[in-house]
Amino acid sequence: MRPIITGTARGGKLFGVDDLPTPDDSTPHLAQLVPSLLAMLGVEGFAGTLDLPEAGSACVLLIDGLGWELLDEHAADAPVLTSLRARPLRVGYPATTAAGLAAIGTGLPSGEHGMVGYSFEVPGAGVLNALSWCAHPGGEDLRGAAPPEEVQPVATTFARAAAAGLDVRVVSAARFAGTPLTKAVFRGGRYHGVHALGDLAAGALASLGSPNGFCYAYHSELDMLGHLHGPGSQAWRMQLRQVDRLVESLVDNLPPGALLAVVADHGMVALDDTTVDVDDTPELLAGVRALGGEVRARHVYAETGAEPDVLEAWRAVLGGRAWVASREQAIEAGWFGPVVADHVRARIGDVVAAARGRSGVLRGAEEPVESSLIGQHGSLTSAEQLVPLALALG
Repeated sequence: MRPIITGTARGGKLFGVDDLPTPDDSTPHLAQLVPSLLAMLGVEGFAGTLDLPEAGSACVLLIDGLGWELLDEHAADAPVLTSLRARPLRVGYPATTAAGLAAIGTGLPSGEHGMVGYSFEVPGAGVLNALSWCAHPGGEDLRGAAPPEEVQPVATTFARAAAAGLDVRVVSAARFAGTPLTKAVFRGGRYHGVHALGDLAAGALASLGSPNGFCYAYHSELDMLGHLHGPGSQAWRMQLRQVDRLVESLVDNLPPGALLAVVADHGMVALDDTTVDVDDTPELLAGVRALGGEVRARHVYAETGAEPDVLEAWRAVLGGRAWVASREQAIEAGWFGPVVADHVRARIGDVVAAARGRSGVLRGAEEPVESSLIGQHGSLTSAEQLVPLALALG
């Protein structure tokens, strides 16, 4: 697994960092997809930076956890998807669901939409788990202290498309209707709650059959089985076959002039025995007031004045198991995109640790469920960063 890099970070040895990965800008970013689709559909204010076929309606089907390399390795389990696959996209840092869904919902990288991790510190509210919208780990509901429309204040692609007259729908699990994450990144679209693959497909097709229809559809179970059993496991492969049948049913029933774009929010790797448990490693807790992120993409928030010591300790303990950078180094290297908004900077850890290879930073005591998972994602390797963009036109 190679990092998605174009060279060393700007500044290189000036920062004491010889090998910080920087984005490969030759590979389009996931955030470019929806703006390109909306530009193709004639919505003003969006740039069509991806070469897409002309269509009268469009649907983005996001398969959570479907990496480009995983699809290539298991092509026999997904013949329809494989036949449609056109190109890879990169998802940016961190390679995690909250950031990926926000890239779809805003058309921006994480440095601008601000969803910089599975969990991250929101000043004045504490460390927010972006999926549950609770204090992390396992704390109080933060909807009052951190309203989703304030945590992610950018006007969504869905709201802008609806204002331009498109029939905009979000087709996703009924249990996600009205959640804070949905409000943060998908507000503006009419929510169509579904319960299984059948009504997911039916909801997407109904939107595609509508004049000026634009929809986003979401399938989560491949990611869940990758976490539980490992990417490439038999359970994961059986689910990939179900995903392929979903895609086939959509392709076979596309209305004339309707475009289906199948994509993902990140890939995944299976951890090996090089992981470190921060809760059992005092050196990694010294001077640390809070931890965020996830196993392969940590935000480390230091006590005031302890930042240099924390950075040195994390580099010394993790060694070659992670790229470890200060906040400024990670921003300068472009991990969070070319622009980092002022209100987003404080959400990024004083120290940022992105796992190499198949390693990771666990929290066995504080995050027992997350730390028990076989499959993980979040970092800068190609296995996590690259996702497929598969297109079908009716």
